[in-house]
Amino acid sequence: MGIVDISIGGVSATLVDPKVIFAVALKSGASGVILCHNHPSEELQPGKADADLTKRLQQGGRLLDIEILDHLIVSKNSFYSFADEGLM
Repeated sequence: MGIVDISIGGVSATLVDPKVIFAVALKSGASGVILCHNHPSEELQPGKADADLTKRLQQGGRLLDIEILDHLIVSKNSFYSFADEGLM
């Protein structure tokens, strides 16, 4: 188990490369990963880019037998869980 910083973005966006995520997961022998990022705006609802990235990573994970267990969006006082919302 571990925590890895994949990308540090600007005020409104960041670049996430699925190859980097899966490279770390493969090197560590992970069978599943939990994705997590923050929304500095405190708006917890996922945007289209969040949903699209989650779907792309789920597809890639299926090919590699690495399950995307959840995708969390965190703010100072709360969080949003794709799994809790039935989106995983």
